[in-house]
Amino acid sequence: MSNAFGTDRPSDVPPPAPDRIGPVQLGLDTFGDVTESPDGGPKTHAATLRDLVDEAVLADQVGIDFIGVGEHHRGDYSVSAPEVVLAAIAARTERIRMGSAVTVLSSDDPVRVYERFATVDALSNGRAEVILGRGSFTESFPLFGFDLQDYEVLFEEKLQLWSALRGGDTVTWQGTKRASLVEQDVFPKLEHGPIPTWIGVGGSPQSVIRAASYGMPLFLAIIGGQPAQFAPFSRLYRQALDQLELPQQPIAMHSPGFVAETDDEAAERYWPYHKAVTDQLGRERGWPPLDVAGYRAGLSAGGSLYVGSPETVARKIARNMRILGVSRFDMRYATGRLPHEDMMRSIELYGTRVAPRVRELLAEPVPVP
Repeated sequence: MSNAFGTDRPSDVPPPAPDRIGPVQLGLDTFGDVTESPDGGPKTHAATLRDLVDEAVLADQVGIDFIGVGEHHRGDYSVSAPEVVLAAIAARTERIRMGSAVTVLSSDDPVRVYERFATVDALSNGRAEVILGRGSFTESFPLFGFDLQDYEVLFEEKLQLWSALRGGDTVTWQGTKRASLVEQDVFPKLEHGPIPTWIGVGGSPQSVIRAASYGMPLFLAIIGGQPAQFAPFSRLYRQALDQLELPQQPIAMHSPGFVAETDDEAAERYWPYHKAVTDQLGRERGWPPLDVAGYRAGLSAGGSLYVGSPETVARKIARNMRILGVSRFDMRYATGRLPHEDMMRSIELYGTRVAPRVRELLAEPVPVP
């Protein structure tokens, strides 16, 4: 079956995959992209933030498991302080879990990260979690006075400190890029145990092994190419945990997507906003402009865009969750100036029709090729 952009529905038959660990979860995440107003211009950062909280409330109402809020420090995104937004979400929701997507740990202070997320955890009654990463942008380094030449050591040392802090225990720690801590207590104290922490990676084997060495769950950020190409990273992670004699942990994945009633409607509506974002990043990083052929590749069964009708999106999610052995899929539902109203409808369809269908598909035996 194909739409105007030539999208074919994914097959139900995936190749062999690593074992899936943990219950199936379907989440959403956003970078707080500044959206389009009814007159065609950009909304203000303030209006976008208020819309984001409304989007999270809807996600809670339609049964979505998680809402993630990214951190950026540039004009096309509204969220520079995710934990403040999460606190607002906590006050207006009841069951949805919430966290960062991602926390740029290299340019932050792990003690302050603990304090902020421990506060969100208290306000949400134990629903907070953290996804740590180095981020896909580097504007936070000069903004907060860090040298990009220290990129690797900053993340490694701060991850060590976070690992010691996340349970809320007294900490003694020494590094080279931050003042040492000696029997330092941190507050507020946690009611629900250590803050759940994932390590986000973009496809580096070294990052996968690092996540395993800390015994933390792995989060694969798949924003281009073919998701199946990431299956070796799932296997590497499982093997590393075994070799380190650590318990197996869940693996999650994140990719962009948009849900509408039909494949044609979704592909047509999403195209201009996705192209605008991709072309802007291309100008900054040296990529060529996105053409229709490239868009078709992303929409295809093997591509990384989850754009289509509820059935098409559900089948593609289920197939790639099997291929990668992941137990959680988070869809990045905000793309460029895609209007708030379109995102609200996409969230509704994702929660009411996509998520239940994914669970049905994953509960079925894997078909024999």
